[in-house]
Amino acid sequence: MRDYDEVTAFLGEWGRFQRLVFFLLSASIIPNGFNGLSIVFLAGTPEHRCVVPSGANLSAEWLNASIPLELRGGQAVPSRCRRYRLAALTNLSALGLRPGSDVELESLEQEPCRDGWEYSRDVYRSTIVTEWNLVCDNDWKGPLSTSLFFVGVLLGSFISGQLSDKFGRKKVLFATLAMQTVFSFIQVFSTSWEMFSVLFLLVGMGQISNYVAAFVLGTEILGKSIRVLFCTLGVCIFYAFGYMLLPLFAYFIRDWRMLLLALTLPGLLFIPLWWVIPESPRWLMSQGRFQEAEDIIRKAAKTNGITAPDVILHPSDLQDLDSQKQQTYTILDLVRTRNILTITIMSVIIWMIISVGYFGLSLDTPNLHGDVYVNCFLSAVIEVPAYIISWLLLRNLPRRYSMAAALFLGGCVLLFIQLVPSHIRALSILLVMLGKFGITSAFSIVYVYTAELYPTVVRNMGVGASSMASRLGSILSPYFVYLGAYDRFLPYILMGSLTVLSGILTLFLPESYGMPLPDTIDQMLLVKGLEYRPASRNKRDSKEEEEDPEIFKSTAF
Repeated sequence: MRDYDEVTAFLGEWGRFQRLVFFLLSASIIPNGFNGLSIVFLAGTPEHRCVVPSGANLSAEWLNASIPLELRGGQAVPSRCRRYRLAALTNLSALGLRPGSDVELESLEQEPCRDGWEYSRDVYRSTIVTEWNLVCDNDWKGPLSTSLFFVGVLLGSFISGQLSDKFGRKKVLFATLAMQTVFSFIQVFSTSWEMFSVLFLLVGMGQISNYVAAFVLGTEILGKSIRVLFCTLGVCIFYAFGYMLLPLFAYFIRDWRMLLLALTLPGLLFIPLWWVIPESPRWLMSQGRFQEAEDIIRKAAKTNGITAPDVILHPSDLQDLDSQKQQTYTILDLVRTRNILTITIMSVIIWMIISVGYFGLSLDTPNLHGDVYVNCFLSAVIEVPAYIISWLLLRNLPRRYSMAAALFLGGCVLLFIQLVPSHIRALSILLVMLGKFGITSAFSIVYVYTAELYPTVVRNMGVGASSMASRLGSILSPYFVYLGAYDRFLPYILMGSLTVLSGILTLFLPESYGMPLPDTIDQMLLVKGLEYRPASRNKRDSKEEEEDPEIFKSTAF
């Protein structure tokens, strides 16, 4: 019996058909880059202070002194959430008393902003924060909107694989692209924060489902050598490119509704691709639809200028998996032995911490010194060398030390930020970007590393459980950023400390570089300190396993 790669070997690895699929599927990831982090600008919080009604009978002096000062960033600035009690100020102004000289302002009673807020328009014309007053007592709503988006990502990651297995990769890809575009468009007309947030959750579901469907479709269509490149650089670089477009759009469009509309409309450009991107022949064959699969392969041969053989597929070429009695495994097998339990616990912790660091730093760009648009662009650009470096590390160096080095770099520079003098702002930004570089590199490495540690029989479940921990980390990340309202360096101290901790944990994982991938739980590499158990001889070659689409499908979650 021949496998799919043997059947389609005559097509070659990098013909016109493969290039078309590679770049079009990678391009479908671009909207994920700017939609996923658009909340950075949609929920931007400008400088604000309490409104003093124009009808208040106050002198000019008392009007200027109506907002108390508070210490923020080492400087005395007007309070964002309090004002002096308006009734008292009106009486003092009517008596002709002067603030500061006749009346000690510190002794006056304060009150919350009962008449709303006035917002600076220096950076944003409008955001969901200014529209629905998500400040002061309601400032928790902004981070919650972001967390709800990542809740949608978590839910979407659960259902996307099942949907694509049942209905096909292509249908799910375009259905979820449409879902992401349609719900983003409806968001433009949101009439309340609640409506915006619920729609944002649905956008998150569509986004991850679109990503997973494109990822799996690419791994199943492309040949072995190109598959590795697609999974590591193709998808990631195009995601970073979409992320780079976000600050460019936001710089020229300062109104949140118009910005969201501008970010939504590119989704319509993918409609014509329905007639260009094919369904996965592998999936069609798994469904017994051999003629449709053969038609796609013949069309690919024609696109590549190759003459296809008279007979390409025959049912006898395919293994009847249903006839094979195989042992079934459950999620409980991830904790069955002390070794796999230890690896699972460590993987879950590491994935969650890396996700908190990556999304925390991405969402924190508006709080950095300098221009928010430039900082966001730098945060996106730094991902490109991070992905390239991680790809080179995966090809040439041990996994454990590569990932630990990336995590130590990311964590240590974040801890150093608090030591930078306040007047050297450029150095602070440089350290943040170095931290983002290290954590992004680790994020790219951890997918492959985790897939290599788990045996074939539970690899999908192992990486899936770790990825679920990553989603939980992304849900928590907005609240790490939120802590910056209490202490500017607290998010960096927490993220830096946790990242260094994950780097230390990584050093206790087994080294998988150059090792045959395990097929069974008994063949797994041992965590340091655990008793060695000999593995059987029938292990597959590690290079061939690394190129197995099943591994890469699992990492997509």
